[in-house]
Amino acid sequence: MADPTKRVLLAAPRGYCAGVDRAVVTVEKALELYGAPVYVRKEIVHNKHVVTTLQKRGAIFVDETDEVPEGATVVFSAHGVAPVVHDEARALSLRTIDATCPLVTKVHREAVRFADADYDILLIGHEGHEEVVGTSGEAPDHIQLVDGPDDVAHVTVRDPDKVVWLSQTTLSVDETMETVRRLRERFPSLQDPPSDDICYATQNRQLAVKQMAADCDLMIVIGSRNSSNSVRLVEVALEHGSRAGHLVDYADEIDETWLEGVSTVGVTSGASVPEILVREVLEYLAARGYEDVAPVVAAEESIMFSLPTEIRRDLKAAGKSDKMRHDASFEAAGSLH
Repeated sequence: MADPTKRVLLAAPRGYCAGVDRAVVTVEKALELYGAPVYVRKEIVHNKHVVTTLQKRGAIFVDETDEVPEGATVVFSAHGVAPVVHDEARALSLRTIDATCPLVTKVHREAVRFADADYDILLIGHEGHEEVVGTSGEAPDHIQLVDGPDDVAHVTVRDPDKVVWLSQTTLSVDETMETVRRLRERFPSLQDPPSDDICYATQNRQLAVKQMAADCDLMIVIGSRNSSNSVRLVEVALEHGSRAGHLVDYADEIDETWLEGVSTVGVTSGASVPEILVREVLEYLAARGYEDVAPVVAAEESIMFSLPTEIRRDLKAAGKSDKMRHDASFEAAGSLH
């Protein structure tokens, strides 16, 4: 029975971004075209459910290129790879499909361009994240990592008049801007990237959480712990007024004690989370009296990316469709009353 004092605020947009959709469909189409196994270097996207589902269909996830048998098919993840990885794949005669998100590829190209112009490149991001490793590999002699505002004091450059900042695409917008502010205090001539590096989906999901947070006693973010953008959503919720916030992969990870004394629950999901996992959380909450669901719409998303060239070519030759599935949630948000 619905409790009139209990409600859910449901973020829109949430869940799959265009780059994740493209990467997941790429693996699905590769399995359809070439048959199992299809190898994937690193997790195709940072989501436990997606990885497990693809494994059941015949995808084999490896950490390094040399774990792929010679001549096999390998998909590079949405986070991108360094040029040396392409060289390793060629040496093993691998059939490669590059599922790097086009927005990450943009950052790679910026890194190459500024390195060619002999700039010091300050890459704002988290050490060890696959996207940072890939971008750094494009110009290792010119790039140094800046891991948040507190890292700025340790930065050294050759020429303070030839410095540019770039960033990992999945960071906290506010924290990144604070890092840039501190960098500019030290290096007044610091150049900005030609266009925003933090992706539209990351920004939109954070914006929705900012709009909801102050009205929420609890924010539940669906996403995996190795998903940078999902972790950021919990942080953003707490910074903007949510009394509590938790990250879960599945509804059964919700602790019922979190709901004690809670009237308003915010629900959102990271950019690599399929909508089915959101539905399961909503069902879990509805069973506990939270049946009133109100969407909080921060932006409308219509961006879609075409599949990688390699797989589109082979799909066409096989007479198969290269149409994308769009697992965005904006369209469905208003139907959940």
